[in-house]
Amino acid sequence: MASEELIDYLENGNIRNSVNYPNLSMNCTDTKICVIHKNVPTTIASITSAVGNEGINIENMANASKGDFAYTMLDVTGDVPASVEGKINAVDGVIRVRVINKK
Repeated sequence: MASEELIDYLENGNIRNSVNYPNLSMNCTDTKICVIHKNVPTTIASITSAVGNEGINIENMANASKGDFAYTMLDVTGDVPASVEGKINAVDGVIRVRVINKK
């Protein structure tokens, strides 16, 4: 049902049955970084570098693409400072970043 899919996106960042974006879901134990971006080379490397350079460990990662767009989810440990969110937003091709704390 559409309402359940919307709730799952809002609470967990999971995408199901979208017209424009790929289906992608991932369980998360601590903090999840969700990134909607253009489907172009080096974007994922730039996103993970922005996270890793701040000393944040990526526990799990999922990525899927659909046409010109892609969706990446990172399960990380600990809090994500606003500066990291800003660095990910600054990556060329990034459209939107969401940080979801599951604590």
